[in-house]
Amino acid sequence: MVKSDFLELRPEGLYCPYGKFYIDPQVGVKDAVVSHAHADHAVAGNINVYCTAFTQSVMQLRYKKQSAQSFNVVSFFEKFELNGIEITFYPAGHILGSAMILLEHEGIKYLYTGDYKLQPDETCEQLVVPQANVLITESTFANPNTKHPSADEEIKKLNTIDSNILLGVYGLGKAQRITALINQYCPEKTVHVHYSIYPIHQLYKQFGRDLGKYELYNRKSLKQAVTNQVYLVPPMTFRSYRGARGVAKVFASGWDDLQRGNDLSLYISDHVDWDDILTTVDKVQPNQVWTLHGDGKQLQAYFKNKLEVVIL
Repeated sequence: MVKSDFLELRPEGLYCPYGKFYIDPQVGVKDAVVSHAHADHAVAGNINVYCTAFTQSVMQLRYKKQSAQSFNVVSFFEKFELNGIEITFYPAGHILGSAMILLEHEGIKYLYTGDYKLQPDETCEQLVVPQANVLITESTFANPNTKHPSADEEIKKLNTIDSNILLGVYGLGKAQRITALINQYCPEKTVHVHYSIYPIHQLYKQFGRDLGKYELYNRKSLKQAVTNQVYLVPPMTFRSYRGARGVAKVFASGWDDLQRGNDLSLYISDHVDWDDILTTVDKVQPNQVWTLHGDGKQLQAYFKNKLEVVIL
């Protein structure tokens, strides 16, 4: 029987009272099961962290000695036990090392998706979706009007711009995906990487992911070459350069508000859209769907009288 209190939202984050651990806590806790290394899911100051090897490496890169007192590195599909709860990681397809977390207790399976995507992405592990009794899904873009276009077709838009491009990206996951896509579909472009993003590119290389050609940003070389140079920068840097002249401004995101005021829209998202969520529900075949990280009301309305949808 599904336990409605198997997971509960606390100020510290999502808590499993039956296993006495947190999933993607927002502050340091004793036992943290971490789905992936984005800062809104992986924080410093935990005592024990359970995660994939790549997630550990990013946390240690960013947080140094404060990352955790101990790491328990878990491979995909490897089952382990934490305080009586059986846990298995499955590739989430969001960024490298990102995991869906399958929790098993008293014969019931609860699948926490974390952030995930169905679109193909050669820079990370391809999504694998197990079946479960309860699907706990992110609902960032859970709106029937939201449909993410093909990333392959979106990136080709850059070929319509000859001038240099200031391209805003999130430094972990998106920047590496964009680098690989530019190398594949925009061969005339040269990729320059912001100094804060470059170490993550190097980590991807260490973990066997070939992103293609790129170089650490050099202000002089970018000024000397006035065409076909793409400068990948984090959001804060992108905003600070809004007044820069002689470059086209582009931001890679699924959010409409991040496209406004730019010279070109680039709708490339690392999250599921509405159709992807419905596809995931069909694959998981759950008895219940619980929603997180967004608005689950549209899913509640869609599945009314068909499937119970609970908004956590």
